[in-house]
Amino acid sequence: MKFQIIPVTPFQQNCSLIWCEQTLKAAVVDPGGNIDRILDAVHEHGLTLEKILLTHGHIDHVGGAAKLAAEQQLPIIGPHIADKMWLEQLPIQSQKFGFPPSIAFESDRYLDDGDEVTVGNTVLKVYHCPGHTPGHVVFWSEADKLAFVGDVLFRGSIGRTDFPGSSYQALIDSICNKLWPLGNDTSFVPGHGPMSTFGEERQSNPFVADQLLK
Repeated sequence: MKFQIIPVTPFQQNCSLIWCEQTLKAAVVDPGGNIDRILDAVHEHGLTLEKILLTHGHIDHVGGAAKLAAEQQLPIIGPHIADKMWLEQLPIQSQKFGFPPSIAFESDRYLDDGDEVTVGNTVLKVYHCPGHTPGHVVFWSEADKLAFVGDVLFRGSIGRTDFPGSSYQALIDSICNKLWPLGNDTSFVPGHGPMSTFGEERQSNPFVADQLLK
């Protein structure tokens, strides 16, 4: 599997274009906005979009999903149904955060812990990781040792837990019980900022380093 990080929206959210090298079938993870920029990357690599994958329902991650789905006739997959409320509140979110008007929409398929999604021949395992939002999910490619974690974990930080439905303890539990078992050598694309590895965060992250949670 190959991927390209495409920063979108004024929040510089890490939208990811991912594709199967054998089939050139592709998916977009968290298209928060700047749809033209995303489609330019699709055309540059000669890809065929199959689907949209969502980690959670915050507007900087999903604000462009409905438009992209309509224009390209794509299904929207994810997040967990517990984030349905965030998708329903997109018009309010767009006003609150100064984003272009965004319509509420329904996911074509909500995901749960243990589900799998495919992109061409690539298999992504789904982990329900609540805390930042109640319905947050993470996508992991075992073959590539690569995870797309949205706003669960960042290089040197963790997701905010001051939103309705957030839980600090649930977030810590998600990181320690769902992400760490995937291996220290797993690299991850966070929702914002640079990539890192789970091993690096277990050593130095000021919120979830191993020595802090003993």
